[in-house]
Parts: sequence; C-alpha cells; structure tokens
Amino acid sequence: MKPMRALRATPLAALLLLAACAAPGPSPAESAQPVSSGAAAQTPPPERAAFDYQIGGAYTPPDGVEVVIRDREADPADGLYSICYVNGFQVQPAELDWWQEEHPGLLLRDADGDLVIDPDWDEAIIDISTEDKRAAAAGIVGDWMAGCAASGLDAVELDNLDSFSRSQSLLTADHALAFGELLTDRAHAEGLAAGQKNAAEMIDEAGGPVAGFDFAVAEECGRWDECGVYADAYPNRVLDVEYREQDMDTACAAEADGVSVVLRDLMVTTPGSPDYVYATCADLG
Repeated sequence: MKPMRALRATPLAALLLLAACAAPGPSPAESAQPVSSGAAAQTPPPERAAFDYQIGGAYTPPDGVEVVIRDREADPADGLYSICYVNGFQVQPAELDWWQEEHPGLLLRDADGDLVIDPDWDEAIIDISTEDKRAAAAGIVGDWMAGCAASGLDAVELDNLDSFSRSQSLLTADHALAFGELLTDRAHAEGLAAGQKNAAEMIDEAGGPVAGFDFAVAEECGRWDECGVYADAYPNRVLDVEYREQDMDTACAAEADGVSVVLRDLMVTTPGSPDYVYATCADLG
C-alpha cells in the first residue's frame, strides 16, 4: 500500500504527443442510480459527495462523509459508499517478490534486463506491451477486484494509469488505455464502478472519459489547474485530494462545478498520527 502521487515528472501532454508520433447536477443528497455495462449492475458514487481518503489505514470516517476510499485489503465503511484502492499498473514494493516468483514475465524490463522502476515510489511497472501480457495481468488485477466486490465494496480506484510516462518509452498511452479497458470491463462484470486516477492529459487527448471509467479520483487538481478537465469528463463525480492547504482555495472553487474536495496529509495517515490532516472546504471556509 502506498500514498498517492503528489510528484510530477515529464508532463503527460508531451509524452502523449510523442506516443502519437510513436451543467449543474443534482444536490448531494440525491442518491446514485445503478447502471449496467457488463455482467452485473454497478452503482457509481453519489454525486457531489463528501468523502474521505483512507488508503493509509482505515478508521471511523468524520461526520458527514458519504464516500470512503480504502486499500483493497480493508473492509468497507459501514453504511457508506466504499471504494477499493488497487494499484492496477504498478507493483506494490511489498508484493514484488511474489511477482518475481509467480509472474516474472509480466514485469517491465529494459534492454539490459533490469526492472523498470517508478522512481517516485520505488514500484516496478507491469509490462502491458502486448495483448497476451495485458490479458494475463488483467486476470491478476481482476481477481483483486473480485475480492473487493466480495468484501462488499462498491467501486474500485485504479492507480497509475499514467505509468507509461515513467516506462522509459517502453510503453505507450495506447497500451495503457487498452489495459484500462480490460480492467474496467472486469470491474463492471464484478458489479463495481471504476474510477480513473489522475492522468488529466489523457482526458484532454480523448476529449472525454477514457477506457470505460465511471468517475475520477484526482490528486491536486487545484494545484495543477486540472479540476475543470475532470469535471467536464465525469460531471459531479470527481473526488479531489489536495495535500497543500495553499491549494485549497483553487480546488474549493471547483466545488461549484461538481468536484468534491478534501485536504489530506501526503502520507494519508490515521487519526492519532502527528502528521494526520483531514479538512474539507467548509472547514477552511
């Protein structure tokens, strides 16, 4: 398990270019309606919902929270819409040995045979460069999502859609989108809504939602001036996590466009930690 990405490397817009060469909604109280795009019906997150980001550890949500995001091994929050965090495109450091033993051919390697590692989080990147490898990796990640569904979670947040941008040009945006479609199809088949994580540039490139995602989880869209991109693609179903209080004014202005905003500490710790931070726009307003 890892906290989410707040660091930025080469802008995705430039990488996408290289790869190519290579209305106000209902009130928060209105409940979401089930939709179906696979073998089972899935219910998207409630619109404009107050939420908490708990991937660093589960705890009793603050009053007023309607949606909670937790790690895939955690239980859902009682009585609330619960989203399961899954690192869909990279390998958690604690799970690397398992991948090397069980699926070494699904780990991306450079010309020297060395693992390609995301330098920010020390995570090996999954090799999704071929149809067969995508199918095999989707089977593994899909089983994790099935576990989320069996535990009673309502949706999945699939992290690192943009891992191709850290792949030493061995992967492309097209690879990521093809793999993303496999994952969203499996999520829907399990009765889970599927959330796009970050990668606003891919929305810009596509002109709207990508890979069958139903909602978005954004990090620091206020800081990076991306909230409007997500809001246009996923109206009233954007969950934004900010890590710096100075970015909250910009992020909170996007609430009028249907973006839900929360301020968390970078390591998304639990109450009792000296680093713990949780605040909403109302708390800071």
